[in-house]
Amino acid sequence: WAIDRTVTSMGGRLLRRWLEQPLLNVHDIQQRLNAVADLKEQFLLRQELREALTGLYDLERLTGKIALQTVNARDLQALALSLDKLPPLVQILNSVRDGWLKELTAQIDLLPELRELLKAAIADEPAAGLKEGNLIRPGYDAQLDSLRLAASDGKNWILTLEAGERERTGIRSLKIGYNRVFGFYIEVTKSNLAQVPAHYLRKQTLANGERYITPELKEMEDTILGAEQKAIAMEYDLFCGLRDQASGRIRSLQQTAQALATLDVIASLAELAERENYCRPVVDLSDILEISQGRHPVVEKVLGPGRFVPNDLKMDMAGERLMILTGPNMAGKSTYMRQAAQIVLLAQAGSFVPAASAQIGLVDRIFTRVGASDDLSSGQSTFMVEMNEVAQILKHATPRSLLILDEIGRGTSTYDGLSIAWSVIEYVVDRQNLGCRTLFATHYHELVDLDTVLPGVFNCHVEVSEDNGEVIFLHRIAAGGTDDSYGVEVARLAGVPDPVVGRAREILVQLEEENVGRQKLKIRRNARPMDGQLDLFASTIALKNTEGILDRLKELDIQTLTPLDALNILYDLHQKAHKTGRTPG
Repeated sequence: WAIDRTVTSMGGRLLRRWLEQPLLNVHDIQQRLNAVADLKEQFLLRQELREALTGLYDLERLTGKIALQTVNARDLQALALSLDKLPPLVQILNSVRDGWLKELTAQIDLLPELRELLKAAIADEPAAGLKEGNLIRPGYDAQLDSLRLAASDGKNWILTLEAGERERTGIRSLKIGYNRVFGFYIEVTKSNLAQVPAHYLRKQTLANGERYITPELKEMEDTILGAEQKAIAMEYDLFCGLRDQASGRIRSLQQTAQALATLDVIASLAELAERENYCRPVVDLSDILEISQGRHPVVEKVLGPGRFVPNDLKMDMAGERLMILTGPNMAGKSTYMRQAAQIVLLAQAGSFVPAASAQIGLVDRIFTRVGASDDLSSGQSTFMVEMNEVAQILKHATPRSLLILDEIGRGTSTYDGLSIAWSVIEYVVDRQNLGCRTLFATHYHELVDLDTVLPGVFNCHVEVSEDNGEVIFLHRIAAGGTDDSYGVEVARLAGVPDPVVGRAREILVQLEEENVGRQKLKIRRNARPMDGQLDLFASTIALKNTEGILDRLKELDIQTLTPLDALNILYDLHQKAHKTGRTPG
């Protein structure tokens, strides 16, 4: 709904297909962009075109029903009404300048013979069923008209007979009715049975009266019903002929429907670009992805005019190609990454984009790994789902792909998650593996130092302002990394009880002072990717082993220790120290 401005059902479906299947051919993309630009510039023409399209029925589905022989009279009436609107629509399109728009206009077949035939044949308010009559307009077929007249005159005769019988018998409540079982009958209430003439033949006894027939009534019944049944059968035959006439023009109808749907989508995208201040993107074969003042099309619509904070993005496969994006939750990291993907998608679908300017080096695939959820049906945990998705991305991505990776590794323990996130970054940024353009959001702030050893990695963060202890999310993307997550403040904003928030602050301060779980990564500048860069885990193991040595020393009773025992213990400690990577000095 944020970008759909189509006015026909077939246009709405085609827009969805364009977005689901963006183009990979720059020429085809430019063809769409040129057409959108032409209609964007011609405001009056665009408005007239959209108004003309508004009155059209769903020709795609009507054509499908005709092909499948499931069409009814109302469908053919809708087809006739739609065909009747095409001549003025084509007249409007005669002033378009774009070559592709002219081609689309030429593909619209007005089908004047079929249009006039259906207008002359189909009744004004046709029945939904095909065996009930009222399908064909009076005057279309002389034989059908005569049958209808016979049936109509017979019904008038019935009304005259009913009035005459009331007068002759003196039974004011006498009435003539009809049902499918007994046909026409004369109904008399119990209180008037004594006045029933002798020539009436009893047909049915009711709780409140009797039903009778007469030879004269049955004779007219045969005439009326015979005429009606013949008329219904003839109407059906005439309708089938009309349906066959429409079936013979299936190809023209399909071509016309496709052209009209395409025009609707182009006009929709032009209207969107004009109303929402979208720009025309430059789509080429470069490896650049540069967006100035980009906006998220959906979030911007939800927030309202002027409230969304636009941001820039610049990367290319030869230089900075993998952004490590840090910042607190709720600051806008996911929105920023998704808006980049959506701008690329819109551009390659042939649409203008929500930005001041944009250059899109052609992207062959967009991969996203965002959110967290279990797959209960297959027994997969959140982390397993995440790893399956990462595996598929790394398996199918190419150097031309765009990767959106949000919080890789958060579904497992800190060290495991950090290891996986680091390894994925190394693999993706390496041009021998992928080297594709990637946005990588993370709360593992230790990763921000990877830009010093991995060519192509660069850091950005979402700016936050602190005012009297209050955290204000600015939603602006700035260069460089950050090591603050403001998780406690986010918990407070989410409504976590004050005692819990207060205690969380105390624990956070204590952990920071003790440097627990916040050791800085020691990254060697001469380390090769995938080759033992991580000193954090080795130092952690060493710390645990050192604590074991200290515990052993504390347990010793120096007063009772013999020289031989002392030598054995010293040898044991020496061996443990070697395992930690440290030797006693």
